[in-house]
Amino acid sequence: MDLPEELPAPWAAALDTLGVHLRDERMLAAHTVAAYLRDARQLAGFCAALGIPDPAEVQPLVLRRFLAALAEEGYARASLARKSAAVRGLFALLARRGAVEADPALALGTPKGERRLPKVLTVAQVERLLAAPDPSTAAGQRDRALLELLYASGARVSEAVGLDTGAIDLAAGAVRLFGKGSKERLVPLGEPACVALERYLGDGRVRLLASGADADADAAAVFLNGRGARLGVRDAREAVDRAARLAGLGKVTPHTLRHSYATHLLEGGADLRAVQELLGHVALSTTQIYTHVSREHLRSTYEHAHPRA
Repeated sequence: MDLPEELPAPWAAALDTLGVHLRDERMLAAHTVAAYLRDARQLAGFCAALGIPDPAEVQPLVLRRFLAALAEEGYARASLARKSAAVRGLFALLARRGAVEADPALALGTPKGERRLPKVLTVAQVERLLAAPDPSTAAGQRDRALLELLYASGARVSEAVGLDTGAIDLAAGAVRLFGKGSKERLVPLGEPACVALERYLGDGRVRLLASGADADADAAAVFLNGRGARLGVRDAREAVDRAARLAGLGKVTPHTLRHSYATHLLEGGADLRAVQELLGHVALSTTQIYTHVSREHLRSTYEHAHPRA
């Protein structure tokens, strides 16, 4: 899809309005805002190329043509669903602000994505993963503490790296997480996670903080890199990947641990709504995917264990 580099002023203004709304009003994470704006800009470029310089001139048929063009280019259904959501969000906002007379995306459908069950580790695999980092090094203590926290709390990786020391209460065995939209939730931590965090905070983190330059050091952050600055999301993903390779587990991401956390809770008898609150999900339907994972696990166990399965 060939798109113009510069957008007509009305489209540029509409994207600015969307960006401000997502950042300042909905308080979404920077990467989420960037993804929304990329999708919205693709639509703006498509319309501009068709000679539609203003969102107020867009008709429903144009939006359907946009999604059809993307489908012809081979975009996955999940990507099409995301772009459709971005388009609906953009025009809903513009309609509320009076920038368009009627919302052309009101009846725009959502392409149904393929239902993929998330990857989940077994308890034994989690144990191997957690044991992989070298506890004799500062970085190893940090990685172990990070892995333990991710699995013990079900935290998103952005929530974990955003933690300040005041958010962890080892005496109470709890962590205060700040999720999407700055929503706060208090999540219990098990003893192994508390032990790993206590060791890291008292030793590894002190060494990492001391090794950093004053300009980069972050005295508040829980997880630090080798310069004493706050660990980034990419660094955290690399730490999980490094431990997975050492444990011989193949591809594992921080979200794999979140999936495993939720699934293991449900398999242990936890209530679905309790898991929803622990994960920080707004809608129960988001959490229900893990009931499917649990059923698949039960079926697999039955097929392997029952003589007439």
